[in-house]
Amino acid sequence: MSKAPLMPMATAVWLVENTSLTFRQIADFCRLHEVEVQGIADGEVAKGIVGYNPIMSGQLTKEDIKLSSDDQNRPLNIIDEEVEIKNSDTKTKKYVPLSKRQDKPDSALWLIKNHTILKDSQIAKLIGITKNSVSSIRNKSYWNYNNLNAKDPVAMGLFSQKELLNVIEKAEKKIIREKKNKEKKDKLINKSENSL
Repeated sequence: MSKAPLMPMATAVWLVENTSLTFRQIADFCRLHEVEVQGIADGEVAKGIVGYNPIMSGQLTKEDIKLSSDDQNRPLNIIDEEVEIKNSDTKTKKYVPLSKRQDKPDSALWLIKNHTILKDSQIAKLIGITKNSVSSIRNKSYWNYNNLNAKDPVAMGLFSQKELLNVIEKAEKKIIREKKNKEKKDKLINKSENSL
């Protein structure tokens, strides 16, 4: 069974409104019941749900929709790759398929082992998991810790080598800055002690 599209109900609304696909084709693609799709078409189901265009989100192609519209027995095929979800801000969130979600804790473990200068918050931001998850992996209290395998997140495509180097560089600069501040503080303490 192939995976469901992002926002299946909203995708079904869009397909009902914008294509000549059969209810069965839409239902199969969106992992819904054919009766639900019929309800969408009749305006009884999904009232107020704005249609979500699967072509814009890169989950379907126009060609695929046309081929399935021409052949009622042909199923729609989802494009199974990471889908970028854009919101009105300039930040882009990456949709990570279920099959790859275990890669995040594995990657956190790899970063903890290989880049000890990175703080939990930096690792969390880089990988896209919570700071608490990173902290629990670091102190080995993570619920699934024994099943984690440290994996290089760059090799798995969670982020680029450049992004990793940028974060490491920031961490190094912060350490140098903190070291200088500590030295200044120590000097001041020594000065004040000597003047007594």
